[in-house]
Amino acid sequence: MSPDVLELRDVHRTHGTGEAAVHALRGVTLRVRPGELVAIMGPSGSGKSTLLNLAGGLDSPSDGEVLVEGTALSDLSHRRLAAVRRRTVGYVFQDFNLLPSLTAAENVALPLELDGVGVRAARRAAIASLGEVGLAELARRFPDEMSGGQQQRVAIARALVGDRRLVLADEPTGALDSQTGEAVLRVLRDRVDAGAAGLLVTHEARHAGWADRVIFLRDGVVIDSSGPLGTAEDLLEHTS
Repeated sequence: MSPDVLELRDVHRTHGTGEAAVHALRGVTLRVRPGELVAIMGPSGSGKSTLLNLAGGLDSPSDGEVLVEGTALSDLSHRRLAAVRRRTVGYVFQDFNLLPSLTAAENVALPLELDGVGVRAARRAAIASLGEVGLAELARRFPDEMSGGQQQRVAIARALVGDRRLVLADEPTGALDSQTGEAVLRVLRDRVDAGAAGLLVTHEARHAGWADRVIFLRDGVVIDSSGPLGTAEDLLEHTS
């Protein structure tokens, strides 16, 4: 069996101290294998985004361990951790995080260029990644020349560019119409089927239906884990 791409071992994340402390995650253990897409569901404030931030090395646990491809992120220097985020982890943010002064192709190519890939090779990869989300023709446009849905697809193309082994998506279809959202989920599913591991935060039962497993969080605790989620009734049963 292939080693896990992502593993969380009894992870806790607490913000603040004393009576003001907020326990965002409480003892979460999770493993995601290559070729597996796991959906994370739960009410607002349940710890879903915190879990993604820890998985991607954007935050550190208060206790416990986060491992990516068998390496504990806490053991890495800032430089090596940044390299993991550039090479291994693709992150789709809710607010896109596109640089307004760069074109779509330049935004998508940026992680590769920062990692030392030549400009021409990086741009070719960026155009190919934009093509995966149906936006190759907008490669030269700047973010303020695109709709919110188009910007979201550029952000997804950036998360998928290169050989990313772990794709983390925080409500990736939030700015998209239903048809485009389904197309984006197909791109994510195809990348996972090709050998990556995926973690998808969503409120939508139909989007969680693309996943191999669904993890339910409440108050920072995993309250249930199931196989593929097929219907909205399944969601209501687990989160009511």
